[in-house]
Amino acid sequence: MDTEFFLYVAVGFIAQLVDGSLGMAYGVSASSLLLAFGVPPAVSSATVHAAECFTTGASAISHHAFGNINWKIFRSLLLPGIIGAVLGAYILVNLPGDILKPYIAVYLLIMGFIIVKKAFSHIVPKNVSTHLVPLGFFGAFIDAIGGGGWGPIVTSTLIVRGNHVRQSIGSVNAVEFFVTLAASVTFILTLGFGNWHIILGLAVGGLLAAPIGAWACKHIPAKPFMAFIGLLVIGISIRTFLKYYEAI
Repeated sequence: MDTEFFLYVAVGFIAQLVDGSLGMAYGVSASSLLLAFGVPPAVSSATVHAAECFTTGASAISHHAFGNINWKIFRSLLLPGIIGAVLGAYILVNLPGDILKPYIAVYLLIMGFIIVKKAFSHIVPKNVSTHLVPLGFFGAFIDAIGGGGWGPIVTSTLIVRGNHVRQSIGSVNAVEFFVTLAASVTFILTLGFGNWHIILGLAVGGLLAAPIGAWACKHIPAKPFMAFIGLLVIGISIRTFLKYYEAI
C-alpha cells in the first residue's frame, strides 16, 4: 500500500462514478487519468478492461437494487454482447482497432447532438425493444476492438430511440459486466496479463463508487441528465477524432 496505489483507487472511483450514473465513459475516464499520471498506453488499456470486470459487476448489482434495470432489454443485449466482445477482442490481437475509430466517432457525434436536442424537447417515454440484438453485438464488438464504446454506443442509441433514461443506463451497465468479462478472458488467453496492483486499485475505487453512481442515476432529474449525457457523448467523439489524427 503506497501513494501510487491510492492514486489508482481515486482513478477507479472517479471513472465508475461517471459510468454508473451516466451509463458510459468508464474506459475514457480511467484511461485518460492513467495516461495523465504516466501509465503507458498499452498497460492502461489492458488494466482498465480487467478492472471493469469487478466494477461493472458491482454496478450491475447496485442498479438492480435501485430498480434501474429493464430485464427485456437486458436479455436482448446479453448474448449478442458476449459474442461481439469475444470476436472483437480476438480480432484486435491481429488487427489494429484504430482504423474504425473515426467512423465510430461520427456515429457518436450524431447521437450526442440528437440527445441534447431531445433534452430540450417533449419526449413521450416508450420501450423500444426492436433491433437490440445487432445493437448489442455492434456495441460490444467496437468496445473490444476499439478500447471502449459499449456505453456511448448502446446507451445513447437506446435513449435516442425513446427508452427511459434511467432504465437504459441501468440495463446497459448490467450487461456490461458480461461483455467486459468475455473480452477480458479473451485478451488474457491470447495475450497474457500483468500489472495487478493497478487493476486492484482501479477495482477498489470502482467498488466504492458503484452504489453511489446507481443512486445518482435513480435520483437525478431526466432532462438535465440527458443534456449532460449528450454533451459527454459529443466530447468523447471529439476526443476520439483528435487522438486518431494525432496518431497519423
